[in-house]
Parts: sequence; C-alpha cells; structure tokens
Amino acid sequence: MPWAIEGARRPLGLLSPDRARLLAAALPPQYPLLERDFGWEWVSGSATAVQRSGVLQHIVEQWRDRGLIQGWRNELASCWGQCEEPWPYSGQPYFRIERAAFRYLGLRSHAVHIHGLTPDGEMWCGRRSRRKQTDPLRLDNLAAGGLPADEGLVGCAVREIAEEAGLEIHSDRLRMPFQSVVTERRVPEGWHSERLFVTAIALDAETRPVNCDGEVETFRRLSEEDVLRAIDLQDFTDDAACAIAAYFYGRSRGAG
Repeated sequence: MPWAIEGARRPLGLLSPDRARLLAAALPPQYPLLERDFGWEWVSGSATAVQRSGVLQHIVEQWRDRGLIQGWRNELASCWGQCEEPWPYSGQPYFRIERAAFRYLGLRSHAVHIHGLTPDGEMWCGRRSRRKQTDPLRLDNLAAGGLPADEGLVGCAVREIAEEAGLEIHSDRLRMPFQSVVTERRVPEGWHSERLFVTAIALDAETRPVNCDGEVETFRRLSEEDVLRAIDLQDFTDDAACAIAAYFYGRSRGAG
C-alpha cells in the first residue's frame, strides 16, 4: 500500500503491512506514521528535509545492525517520491538516506544506464561480478549505476563509464537527451521502484572496455539479435533489459 508525507502531491512508495508497523514503531512520537484509507501517512510535513533524513537514516542504521537491511553501501540517495516530472526535478527531495534501504521501504530510486555502441551496430555488454549483491553473473549494459545524492545524470554517467568500463570520455559524447523508463517489481528485499535514465556512446572499432572497480567479470560484444535472444532467455538484468527496450523504442522514433 502507498505511504506518503502529509500534504505531499505524490506518494513516497509502497509499504507492506509488516514494514509499516515496523516503521511506525521506530518513528519518534512527533513524526508518527498513521493508517489512512489510501495506505499510510507520515506526519512530517512540518519537518525539513534534513530533519526527515536524520530520523530515517537513524532508523535504517538500526535495522542494518539487526540484519534487516543487506548490501549496505555507505552511499546516500535522494528520494523525490514517485515523481513524473522531467529531469532535473523542480522540487527538492523529501529526504536522503542510505541507498540500500530504498527497496526495504519501497522507495523510488534513480539510476543511469549507458549503452556502448560499435560502428557495426553491436552493443558492448558487461557480465556482472559473481560477488555483486544484486543479480550476480547476469548481463548488464556497458555501465550502469545508482544516482547518488547531489550528483547529476551527466556526471554520474561519465563516472560510471570510467569505473566500470575503464573509458575516459567527455560529456559531449553522451547521446542527449537521456531517455527515461520506470521499472517496478517485488524483490526479496521488498519493493523495487527505479527510474532509469538511459543514454549511449559511440565507440570506435578498436575500443575495448576494461573493468576497473571489480563489478564486472567480462565484457562481450553482442549483435542486436544476440541482445534480443539474451533478453528472451532472461540473461540480462531486468533493469538492463528495460534500458535496452527504451533505447530501441527511442531509436524507432528517431531519438537515437
């Protein structure tokens, strides 16, 4: 069921009844979580984003210590709720908390995905590390990563390409504008809701991506037919498959 900040124009995300009860018990009395007809309302409309961030971050750190939240990243991400505006969003985020807690609380996160395209129309795709917390050994895009608090799409894309593919590129090589698609599904950690911002770069025939951060086992060049076959076999991560679909859709409409 949805949960929302009082007076907000859009919900924050989705909570199961057990997670709602857990959160309600952990919140301080001045910021209660109340059951409503539509779901749950977090009475914190008078609080600042900094105050909300402090309250929630303290709670999720306690849950981490109890083993409820796995894959802790020590990376803050911003929550705008289920925002449908074009990027950059006009409003300030409601709060920022540890990225690993977003699925546990059913919050919408944000990520950047980059396709690496060869002159003959093939796509460079990475095989995720077996040590990855999420989707180990599945195929992914050339580079992809969550959007940290205070980082923009272009900066995130350039950084991820350097870290995951070992390629130092100038921002003007990114295909603009970024395409956007939302992916949502139930996952073991809770509810996954993420807006993917998708772009691409053209690589020359001699370029070979090399992973630098240990998150990719190997890279493969795949033809369009191989990409579609791998999606059909569910070899790609769900989010990478959605990012590829967004790219193909944009290309069919003359956007790429």
